[in-house]
Amino acid sequence: MFDFGPIYEELNFTYNYTDFVVNPETHPCNPFPIPDAVSIVVSTFYILVFLLAIPGNMVVGLVIGLSKRSLPPSDLYLLHLAVADLLLAITLPFWAVSVTMGWVFGDAMCKIVTVLQELSFYSSILFLTCISMDRYVVIVRAMESRGSNRQLVSWGVCGAVWAVGGLLSLPGFLNSSFSPQNSNDSRIMCSEMFDSSSANEWRLATRILRHTLGFVVPLAIMLPCYGVTIKRLLHIRGGFQRQRAMKVIVFVVVAFLLCWTPYHVAVMADTFFRARIVPYQCPARMAVDRAVFATQSLGLLHSCVNPVLYAFVGEKFRRNLWQIMRKVGVSERTSTTRTSRSSSSDLTSTFM
Repeated sequence: MFDFGPIYEELNFTYNYTDFVVNPETHPCNPFPIPDAVSIVVSTFYILVFLLAIPGNMVVGLVIGLSKRSLPPSDLYLLHLAVADLLLAITLPFWAVSVTMGWVFGDAMCKIVTVLQELSFYSSILFLTCISMDRYVVIVRAMESRGSNRQLVSWGVCGAVWAVGGLLSLPGFLNSSFSPQNSNDSRIMCSEMFDSSSANEWRLATRILRHTLGFVVPLAIMLPCYGVTIKRLLHIRGGFQRQRAMKVIVFVVVAFLLCWTPYHVAVMADTFFRARIVPYQCPARMAVDRAVFATQSLGLLHSCVNPVLYAFVGEKFRRNLWQIMRKVGVSERTSTTRTSRSSSSDLTSTFM
């Protein structure tokens, strides 16, 4: 046996920890707690949006779908836009429960609901982009559009939009339900769940994809198309009917931008923090987390906005809806005949 006492004494160093300073850029931030009162208000808001979005978009779909004539491309895109809004509305009850009770539906429903929300998000803005391009072709490139089979092409475009939206929503399968660490809140969350070794790379890649294809590129197409189209309409004599035809489309696009632009700005700020482009500070990160939560609620409101726009702005929509109501026995058939005659003189090619 050997006496290791002298060796231990030599190795027994004392360290002075009084000068140790925590680096704020590496210090983890706790998720911000959501007060119970705020949770109840947000949950109630989601339910109200759901109750407005489901019947509203179903009415829009029926009015467009029951049209006796073949649908022009813009009407077809608006019909599919209503379907996308319905998909988004279906997810709202799940998020309403999640805000108050946490995610209680399991991993499988977490992935499904997230994919539906992403599919609706991408499809909506892609269909709006298609509408802007169609209006540009019809009004600015009128001679070129006459020789093309636009109805057949529009069906192919709709299929392509749903396919692209489905591919872009696949990262939603990475979402899982989990309990957040370093938090006093015991509620389960449904959120992104990446492998710790490659989390930053995956998150940055999905964020860039979402920002680029889901917002920047469509916006870069829509704004020039509508700018040139409106400029052309202002210089066309007797273009009043076409100016009316643009009204619903412009309102639909503006509503989408008002609902989703704040959310994209907040998520971009969060991306800058996670990519270390902006210095990592907990107070700023928590402020961004709050902004993402609030603006996401505003974005979900979009699912019930379009039917309201159709009802208040679309004269042709109101006439067609009134005809359907009369045909099912709401009013006399004679009134239907008069309305049909008046509507037959409407030469507007866009669903209004």
